Amino acid sequence: MPRQLSQKDIEILKHVAPECNDLDCAGSGSRYKSILPPLANHFAVSESDFKDRLEKLTLEDLQYLLTLIETGSESLSCVPPNYMQVFIDLVTEKLGPEKAKAIFRTYILNPKC
Repeated sequence: MPRQLSQKDIEILKHVAPECNDLDCAGSGSRYKSILPPLANHFAVSESDFKDRLEKLTLEDLQYLLTLIETGSESLSCVPPNYMQVFIDLVTEKLGPEKAKAIFRTYILNPKC
């Protein structure tokens, strides 16, 4: 579900991608509508870099992201599978396997980018 990033979303994105100076996607020219896809596709240079960036999230910010995912506000469809696995592993570690399974189901059920 496309959305406009809130101030909190922008703060989270800039926290994990401090080099983010512009909220416009270079590929499509449109504004970012989620946090994880641009982080995975435009800022992280590897899976380990993606993991390092995600580990900067506070538990509160991670829970906030999960709430956005659960409500359909945060898109996961453009996150590459190998990066999604990194995210799922982090969710498993920080919030437990049930939350991670729910996120994985959401990812699988919305395969379009």
